Order: sequence, then C-alpha cells, then structure tokens
Amino acid sequence: MTTRAWRGPTLPARRELIGFAVVGFLAYAVDLALFTYLRGPAGLAPLTAKSLSFLAACTVAYAGNALGPYRTTRATGLRPYAAFFAVNLAGAAVQLLCLAVSHYGLGLTSQRADTVSGTVVGMALATVLRFWGTRTWVFRAEGRVGSWTG
Repeated sequence: MTTRAWRGPTLPARRELIGFAVVGFLAYAVDLALFTYLRGPAGLAPLTAKSLSFLAACTVAYAGNALGPYRTTRATGLRPYAAFFAVNLAGAAVQLLCLAVSHYGLGLTSQRADTVSGTVVGMALATVLRFWGTRTWVFRAEGRVGSWTG
C-alpha cells in the first residue's frame, strides 16, 4: 500500500487562502479599531459596539473578497451579497456568543476582556466558519469540488 505525503494546498488554493487572509486582516483591523472606539470613548454597550463594528468590517470584507481573491468567480445579482452577509452573520453570532459568555457569564467586564473575547477568540473561531462559507456559498468556482486543500 502506497501512501502519498500531504504537501499542503495547491498554488491556486494557497493564493485563495492568502488573499482571503489579507482581506480578513483588513476587515479585522476595521472591526478592532471601531469596536475599541465605540466601546471606549463613545461609551456604547459591548454588544452594540460589536454589532456596529461587525457591520463595517463585513462591508470591507465583501468588497475586498469580491475585488480580490474571488474576482474571477463573481456571481451576478444580489444573491452573493446576501449569502456573504448570511455567512458573516453566522460568524458574528460566534463572536457575540464569545463576548456574551465572557462579559455576562464569566463576569469579565473590562474593555480589555471584551476586546479579547469578541475580537480575538471570537474572531478566530468565526474565521474558520467564514472561509468555508465564503468559498462554498458565496464565491463558488465552476469545477471546484471538495476541500480547499485539493
């Protein structure tokens, strides 16, 4: 029985993953900066601040993905935009759940604790879901089947 060693994702898959990561980093920076401002100087409640920072970051992410790594797989109409927001709402639910558990469940109520739970832990978990959903439901490439490690 011959086994083939796993060599990682193919070059196109690497480019997709790197592009997704770069766009995600930019959206993350928007999310973090806006959340920090809204939670701090603006004095908003943690879940309100997180919801607003999410909306801004989601818009940046859609534009970046549509113009960047998925520019050749663009679908027409409102469907990809709606699907993108649905995928990102699921990711936001993960982030909000992390924030709510930390802030209200564990009693970690400082701005730093809110930032770590909402924009570090929550974002990391949500990113896995967003990558899968974005490439599976939003920017589907013709002929692409199965895992991104293909």
